Amino acid sequence: MLQLLTFLVEKLSLFSIFKLFEASWADAGEDRERHAQRGPPQPLRRGDLLEVPRTVFTHYGIYLGDNKVAHLIPDILPAFSNDKELISSVISNKRLILGCIYRCATVRVDALEDFAYGSKIRINHMDKLMKNRAFPNEDVSERAEELIGAVPYSLLWYNCEHFATHCRYGSAASRQTEKFCECLKSIIRDQRSVIVTGLLGMISIVCFGMAPSTTLPTVLIPFTLWMAG
Repeated sequence: MLQLLTFLVEKLSLFSIFKLFEASWADAGEDRERHAQRGPPQPLRRGDLLEVPRTVFTHYGIYLGDNKVAHLIPDILPAFSNDKELISSVISNKRLILGCIYRCATVRVDALEDFAYGSKIRINHMDKLMKNRAFPNEDVSERAEELIGAVPYSLLWYNCEHFATHCRYGSAASRQTEKFCECLKSIIRDQRSVIVTGLLGMISIVCFGMAPSTTLPTVLIPFTLWMAG
C-alpha cells in the first residue's frame, strides 16, 4: 500500500512540475530580460507574439496594434450562430468549456486589457526558443488577421500556442503540449500504473457490482497499460 501511495504522489507531482516548469522558464527569461534591458519597458509593436500566465497554462496571442490582440480561444457559439456582434462579446466560462468539449474555437480580436486579464505580458520570448526565425512583424500580423474566425480546436494539437507560433514562425508548435505529453508517457511507462488501475477497477466492481461497465475496464485498461509500457 505504501508503494501505491508513493506512486500516486510521484505522478501528481509530475503535473505540478509541468506548471512549475513553465513558471521557472518564465522567471528565468524575465531575469535575463531585466539584465539585458535595464531600461523602460519594451514597447509593443504590431506583429509581436504576446504571452500571459493563466491558472494552469500560458495564453498566447499576436499584437495587431491599436491596443488589439488576435488570439485563439475555445468558443461554442460560432457552431450555432453567425451573429458577429454576439460572437464578439466577452466569452463566458461556459462558452469556453463547451468549446473545449465540442472542439470549437475562434480566432478573435480583443482589447489588450481583456487579453491580459490582469496578468503581466511578456513579449517575443519564443524567439529565443524556436528553431525557425520569426517572420517580419507586418507579415506576422497579416497571417494572424487572415485566420480570424471560427476554427477547429484541439487541446493537444491546435491551441492558442499553435496559432501564435504558426503566425510568427510558420510552424505550429506548443511547448506546453510537449511537456504534458512527456508526463503522460512517464505514467504509461511506469508499470505501477497497471497495479493502480487494476486496484481501482476491483474497487469499482465491489462498489457497483459485476457488470460489463465495470468488468471490461478493469481488465482492458491495465492490460493496455501493461502492453504500452
